Amino acid sequence: MGKTPVKKQGSVTYAGALAILQGGMLLGGCGGPDLSEGETRPAVNATESATPAAAATRTATVAGPERLVLAFGDSLYAGYGLARGDSLPDDLQDGLRAAGINARVVNAGISGDTSAAGRQRLAYTLDRLDRKPDLVLLGLGGNDLLRQLPTSETRANFTAMLDELERRDIPVILTGMMAPPNLGPDYAGQFNRIWPDMAKRYDAVLDPFILAGVIGNRQLMLPDGVHPNAQGVDRIAARLTPVVAARLSKL
Repeated sequence: MGKTPVKKQGSVTYAGALAILQGGMLLGGCGGPDLSEGETRPAVNATESATPAAAATRTATVAGPERLVLAFGDSLYAGYGLARGDSLPDDLQDGLRAAGINARVVNAGISGDTSAAGRQRLAYTLDRLDRKPDLVLLGLGGNDLLRQLPTSETRANFTAMLDELERRDIPVILTGMMAPPNLGPDYAGQFNRIWPDMAKRYDAVLDPFILAGVIGNRQLMLPDGVHPNAQGVDRIAARLTPVVAARLSKL
């Protein structure tokens, strides 16, 4: 392939995202052992994580009733290529508890999942929890992008998942995905509009691009150029933790 022009998304060089598509790989599809459909990964106790937030958690005093957060997504939640305790849900739990919030974050990320796979297992996953979550983080769409699935299908799957969460009266934070420009303006425009449209329709909080500030930075990514390393996850968690904390404070 010839050289693809590098474009920027905000301050983020999008070269890494172009490499994802050129490599034709799924988000974690070839990683370690995946969970069977509907199976959730229990959140790791904060003291098991090696992140800076975990050290603070050991001395932080948490208060208030337990807040149960379900992190429902693909390998970017599952912790592809990372040690136990270094996933994004682990970091979020550590950060929330370090801030004094009595939070338990359940990791329901499955590597390789598309929005269609998420749609199929969402109700089952919710039913298997010990109680209704106070908040759901919904992070899918990356594998739809890599497979270049029709945007109408991705939109329909998100609509179905958000309808289910609305029916159960569970608030949502959407962690979005963005298409690199080498897919063309029509596809990228249709794909990128899904998340802000869903956020507006369902009154969900939106983090527009989960990999913002990380993708394209080799120091923050695994060698595959697709997934963040532990330091990259720390960067994402540092951005998301205040967003999650603010949403929980309104419940």
